[in-house]
Amino acid sequence: DVPEINQLVEECIKEIEKKLTFRVCYSLFAIEMSENEIDLGFTRVKSESLLKNLTGSSHIILFAATVGIEVDRLIAKYSITSPVKALIFQAIGAERIESLCELFNREVTEKYKCTKKRFSAGYGDLPLQIQRDIFITLDCPKKIGVTLNDSLLMSPTKSVTAIIGISDEDTKCV
Repeated sequence: DVPEINQLVEECIKEIEKKLTFRVCYSLFAIEMSENEIDLGFTRVKSESLLKNLTGSSHIILFAATVGIEVDRLIAKYSITSPVKALIFQAIGAERIESLCELFNREVTEKYKCTKKRFSAGYGDLPLQIQRDIFITLDCPKKIGVTLNDSLLMSPTKSVTAIIGISDEDTKCV
């Protein structure tokens, strides 16, 4: 029943809205690219996908973002008693972190004008192992409370790390 689902969604939004903690940390790096390697300023990586994404870029913004641990707690709390609520909290968390990343991306674009689409570890052929370098570089645990486990999974789960390419030339904007 649609009205029943809508009511459940509204209840979940009300329960979580004051518990979300929106946090972002970032750094700017000059980059150098060759045909088979990218020096990102904090690490070197081989990735044709990232190389293609960063074509025309002279710098990157490396960032991490989270909406906090409360989403994970609510998903865990309701996973047994109300799987539907757990699913709704999962969706709310995914939407909120995506919105936070989009807002940050817009702010970067306003400041630097010519930016590329954000690119995360695990996209294309960019190895997930780069997460370790990102976490060390940005000091994510201290700055925004996000940790990385041995399997390279982030906690809180509704967290993102990404690279945004910056170009000085308007003709290379995408």
